Amino acid sequence: MKPFQFYNKIKNFFIEIGELAYFAGRFFKEFFTRPFEFKELLRQCYTMGNRSLILVGVTGFILGLVFSLQTRPTLMKFGAESWMPSMVSISIIRELGPVIFALICAGKISSGIGAELGSMRVTEQIDAMEVSGTNPFKYLVVTRILAATLMLPLLIIFGDAIALFGSALVENLRGDVSFQLYFIKVFKALHFSDIIPATVKSFFFGFAIGLVGCFKGYNCEKGTVGVGEASNSAVVYTSMLLFIIDFIAVFVSDILFEI
Repeated sequence: MKPFQFYNKIKNFFIEIGELAYFAGRFFKEFFTRPFEFKELLRQCYTMGNRSLILVGVTGFILGLVFSLQTRPTLMKFGAESWMPSMVSISIIRELGPVIFALICAGKISSGIGAELGSMRVTEQIDAMEVSGTNPFKYLVVTRILAATLMLPLLIIFGDAIALFGSALVENLRGDVSFQLYFIKVFKALHFSDIIPATVKSFFFGFAIGLVGCFKGYNCEKGTVGVGEASNSAVVYTSMLLFIIDFIAVFVSDILFEI
């Protein structure tokens, strides 16, 4: 790669970061102004939650099964099978669950938003809304970002519960541990310092998923090729942003709870 081309890529990257920040600022500005699209917000919440529920549930169940099956032989070598519920619950609820389910939702929700808004931009439906006097940003963008922010924590909680059930099923079949005893150990091992950071960062995950998907779709280039690029780049950018948010959240939570 020539130095000039590398310079252009770096410059375009920072330009896009600035545009994304401006897009986020516009969201907060429109969020506090009337009219409030409650009906569309509820519809988006139902659509995102309903379409992702089965996928998150299946992923969580398999996560719990595989994690327990892979970990149990190692713990058996040290005679530490009794630590299985504590280890699985803390690992899934603190880190694995939020990150994995957020990545699953990024592929499902963010790409869907990017493709939907990109198609509307290409077919000039957004331009028609602007000409008719309505606010397309308020109706299309604000509702979707807010819906993703609200629904992702619920999906993560649901996925964590299914994952713990899958792990409990393995322990019940392989270790002859009752479901009641398993979940008693699970809740005994968990503390607020495990649950609160995971819940708080899930809201930021949802915001990132909705923001990047809407940004890519709303600013989609003309042509059908642009719709595919918007959908694909929404997933890539969201996945990178999720890892950055997760690193910051872990770093901040460690500092706060150490204090």
